Amino acid sequence: MSHPLYVAFIWHQHQPIYKSYNGASVASGQYHLPWVRLHGTKDYLDLVLLLESYPKLHQTVNLVPTLILQLEDYIAGTAFDPYLTLGLTSTEQLNQHQKQFIIEHFFDGNHYTLIDPHPRYRELYESRQDKGKEWCLNNWTLEDYSDLLAWHNLAWIDPLFWDDPDIARWLEQGRNFTLSDRQRIYSKQREILSRIIPQHRKMQDAGQLEITTSPYTHPILPLLVDTNSGHVAVPEMSLPQQRFQWEEDIPRHLQKAWQMYTEKFGRAPRGLWPSEQSVSPEILPYIAEAGFNWICSDEIVLGCSINHFFHRDERGNVTEPELLYRPYRLETDHKDLAIVFRDHHLSDLIGFTYGSMSPTKATADFLGHLDGIRASLAIAECNPDTSKPQQSEACSGLEQPWLVTIALDGENCWENYSEDGLPFLQCLYQSLSDHPHIKLVTVSEFIEPFSPTETIPISQLHSGSWIDGSFTTWIGDPVKNQAWDLLSAARQTLAKHPEATEENNPEVWEALYAAEGSDWFWWFGEGHSSNQDAVFDQLFREHLSGIYRALNEPMPPNLKHPLVSLQVP
Repeated sequence: MSHPLYVAFIWHQHQPIYKSYNGASVASGQYHLPWVRLHGTKDYLDLVLLLESYPKLHQTVNLVPTLILQLEDYIAGTAFDPYLTLGLTSTEQLNQHQKQFIIEHFFDGNHYTLIDPHPRYRELYESRQDKGKEWCLNNWTLEDYSDLLAWHNLAWIDPLFWDDPDIARWLEQGRNFTLSDRQRIYSKQREILSRIIPQHRKMQDAGQLEITTSPYTHPILPLLVDTNSGHVAVPEMSLPQQRFQWEEDIPRHLQKAWQMYTEKFGRAPRGLWPSEQSVSPEILPYIAEAGFNWICSDEIVLGCSINHFFHRDERGNVTEPELLYRPYRLETDHKDLAIVFRDHHLSDLIGFTYGSMSPTKATADFLGHLDGIRASLAIAECNPDTSKPQQSEACSGLEQPWLVTIALDGENCWENYSEDGLPFLQCLYQSLSDHPHIKLVTVSEFIEPFSPTETIPISQLHSGSWIDGSFTTWIGDPVKNQAWDLLSAARQTLAKHPEATEENNPEVWEALYAAEGSDWFWWFGEGHSSNQDAVFDQLFREHLSGIYRALNEPMPPNLKHPLVSLQVP
């Protein structure tokens, strides 16, 4: 039997928890940043709606549970972030501080793709860039502020929705937006957000989509088991003073993810996206016991697990394709798990490179890689003995099923593409639909008929993530380690209150889960930075404070100060 080259796209949709809890109830709290709302109108619904136009193409989308929770708050009208509040404020009521905030933050985003295509938005941006923030503060009119408040929301609406009569009218209008206009734009945002989960469920029920989930708040599971797991990849790493070992929190995160998934999608999940594709031997039994069938990680984790460095040819294709493009079996006492490893290079081409190329050139390059992979796999089938010369002439078809996994962030990369990636995806999807030797499948569609034939012993699975095969993005830096020590102290305090169960004190557990999320540690210290680092610092400390508040315990004084100020010079 001859096989096409099977390709599995996995899009990862995730945002940190931007909501802080005031201790009164889980439902209360304010959102500090607008990115769930803005990415919700730009990146989630359009991705699957476009796919629906190409029924031959099947894909997998990962929706992190806390993203779903935050979307629901906005849909219900109970979520208000500072950006939204200002957008719904009459410009006559804006004070000096609010105007400064608008000038500073309402151009956040890639100005080439989000601002420049819109003349009025570009005009305001160039005014700030050319004349300075202070000049804008002293000279802008109320109409300037109102237009900027409108455009910050309009520009984040995906081009797929620009033919909506209301959106088309606002885009044509361009300027002189009123408070009533801005209120209607907000209503349109909620309308788009309300379609996201139903559309995903509809397409999964139709068989074109597989939806997966992640641990509840996107924690790095191996580090919840033991922060010393950081030493596996980096033996010389400096670790926190307090060793964090709370593996009993892992089933809690998995159970909450499972429960939410079944409530939203009416079925059990099959796949789990481990946060940041971070895996270790210790987390596998919990994943298997929870009921999941497969997980995904990165090629560098595979290489470390089988003690193999993946070489690539001059075009960037791996020279040992038979090792990467297949699922592997992980045997646990509960059940076997399948694991797929993404092609890091191909995923990064979509994530970081193709945005600067024309859609046709990017598509041709991508298909060239897939055709090259297919040809190299055919040669590998014909020449299993690599010590003998390869004969490619008679090796044209594939006699075995092979799976190329492309897995990446489904949100942030599109800011680097014109029209949010729409022309590129249309070109790519049409070409993939027409290709006679490539078939796009969900991961489960592949592993169910073609179960793994190769096994990685659990003890041999590398402890690491997609970033350099290590955990250095989340631990090892002095500020990151300080954050782990603060989390350890809060977790130990909770452990002293066995009466505080999830049933009678859900606030404390929600605060803990939020603090265990990976995103705070991503932004702390060296490695990553943004103009909102202080907000992430504040959110982390607010989540920790919520633990003490819910337990009526004294608040540690160091939670009142930014983490960077806690470092010893």
